Amino acid sequence: MTLRTDALTASIRYEGSARSLQLDAPTAAALTPFDGTASAAGDGHVLTGPLSTANALALQAAFPSLRPQRISDHRTSVGTGDRTGLATLGQARAFAAEGTGVMPVLAQQSIREMDRLGRSARSVMDDAVFGLVEAGWNRGFGADCDHIKTTEGIDRGLDAGFVMFTLDPGDMVADVTAGVAPAEAEALPWDQLEDSLADLKARYVGTTLDVGHSQITITEQDVLTAAVKYGRAVVESMRLYRHTLDNAQHEVEIEFAVDETKWLTTFFEHFYLATELTRLGASWSSFAPRYVDGFEKGVEFRGDAEELRSNLAAHHAIAEQFGGYKISLHTGSDKFSIYPLCAEATAGLVHLKTSGTSYLCGLEVVAAHDAELFSRIWDVSRASYARARASYQVSADEERTPASLAGVDLLELIRSDDARQILHVGYGDSLNATDAAGAPLHDRFLSVVSAHQEGHSEVLAAHIGRHLAPFAAVPAMR
Repeated sequence: MTLRTDALTASIRYEGSARSLQLDAPTAAALTPFDGTASAAGDGHVLTGPLSTANALALQAAFPSLRPQRISDHRTSVGTGDRTGLATLGQARAFAAEGTGVMPVLAQQSIREMDRLGRSARSVMDDAVFGLVEAGWNRGFGADCDHIKTTEGIDRGLDAGFVMFTLDPGDMVADVTAGVAPAEAEALPWDQLEDSLADLKARYVGTTLDVGHSQITITEQDVLTAAVKYGRAVVESMRLYRHTLDNAQHEVEIEFAVDETKWLTTFFEHFYLATELTRLGASWSSFAPRYVDGFEKGVEFRGDAEELRSNLAAHHAIAEQFGGYKISLHTGSDKFSIYPLCAEATAGLVHLKTSGTSYLCGLEVVAAHDAELFSRIWDVSRASYARARASYQVSADEERTPASLAGVDLLELIRSDDARQILHVGYGDSLNATDAAGAPLHDRFLSVVSAHQEGHSEVLAAHIGRHLAPFAAVPAMR
């Protein structure tokens, strides 16, 4: 596939597992922004160059479709993270085949994942750009610097050209399961909240919150609990928000996320967060509360589907009271049974995030073509699981999985719940490990997948397509 303008045609060329950028142009001048070897060819000129940041930036200057866009301009969107930089081609094919009307976020990675893999925010962007060229994708895409907890992470994303910033104040969310005393509320940083406890109570106590299917009368205890639980998170959210807007040199949009905590976000707590953030001057395109239980990495939804439907509908009703923003579904990979109800409950105003499931598709390719490499990845992932699981919602038990892969159907193993979660969270340890000869597993993984990129893309397109189809099927509310 190629991307074309009147002045330039871009494509990706393979020689075994090695990839390079090829550009064709009618004039030599059109190739001057690019690094590589240029020569005359027939009536035009051709350049072969590396997949470098300089060339990715030059491509983005030449092709507007390679510059990330706001996803808030589209009702439904799906992010498909790429941990290793080879998944964009297959993901783009999935959107082309199954994602009509759904906005793709094809550069999406958390700072945590970048650091575990030794990637920069710019390398994530570069990999997406070259994958889009390879796919011939010219319909636009989003770029999400995900789960940011520091201003340094924001700066990295801004420098790399990310447009969406998912701000995560989860470390500041307090455990209120044992109850809340008035003194705890009095001790909140009221100066930073630009508020007082008396004014807070006056805003909420005795009011009625309409969540669509029911109404909730707000008590003083509700207010104290929400303030103690999320008050410091509001302060942190505004600190990160203001830093993003103060330092952005291009258009950006914000998601607030409190989903990676142990405690559910009640409907009033969602309303409290939205009200307080709005009062302090914030605006955002999507919001991720902590939903009802049942969301785990890499496997089907394990909770009560009807409870989830009711929960999402209420969160959507709250969002509508603030002008309508997307309800963001994190840990969204492989929850096929609930996608239709998620789309319905939010009237399509939803953002789904997937990440590690694309890495697992890559592992299917490795299992098919380099069983020894897969075995080494499995050994490292299984051994590191007890520690690696700390950052994720998972329930796999390594004792229910094989220590030896002799005679094991590797594809069946990858698709089993326990192994799937172990591999899902073990990516950092395994890809940073080495084989018996001292070769980095990361390099071997990329080499095997690149050498079989067409098959890899077919696997990805089919798997990601299953995620997209229910959201593309939402009736015409876009």
